[in-house]
Amino acid sequence: MASKERRRFDREFKIEAVRLITDRGMSVARVAHDLDIHENVLRKWRNQFLQDTHNAFPGKGRLKPEEEELRRLKRELADTKE
Repeated sequence: MASKERRRFDREFKIEAVRLITDRGMSVARVAHDLDIHENVLRKWRNQFLQDTHNAFPGKGRLKPEEEELRRLKRELADTKE
């Protein structure tokens, strides 16, 4: 059995896929089929987008602004404790 290589999608692709559902009223099943992605993946993208539209899909290794600030503060606290 051949293994499938994992596909990666950029932020713009994910946003456009979600907008097909939210703005155009297409079904998750239809969009998933048309884009050849699993329905569960598309549902996950939709939920992430609806939770935080402006900061959805920050990218590999990038954090949302709140998470970055929390990380910075934890680092600062650790330095202070030393």
